[in-house]
Amino acid sequence: MTADDESFLATFDPDTGEPASVTVVTAVASLSGVGPLELEPLYEAVDPDALDALVRHTHRVEDTGTHELWFSYEGYDVGVRSDGRVEIHDGTAPANA
Repeated sequence: MTADDESFLATFDPDTGEPASVTVVTAVASLSGVGPLELEPLYEAVDPDALDALVRHTHRVEDTGTHELWFSYEGYDVGVRSDGRVEIHDGTAPANA
């Protein structure tokens, strides 16, 4: 994960790696300085099975391009892309900070 102007980047392999949902929880826990089990369940923000299915489907169908889904989780704005990129912004920061 890298920091860049209050945003953080995590990646996963949409073909063979861990599911996008696991990457989101792991990254947010790391940013929050807590263990993954200390976070609220991801399903309180987004359906993890649907998130993983969306990534698998759009990555498998090559002509659909890259898709991105944004949601709020644990005070962060989280963007998950079907190409394996997870972008995380502090959801409490002012928009023009």
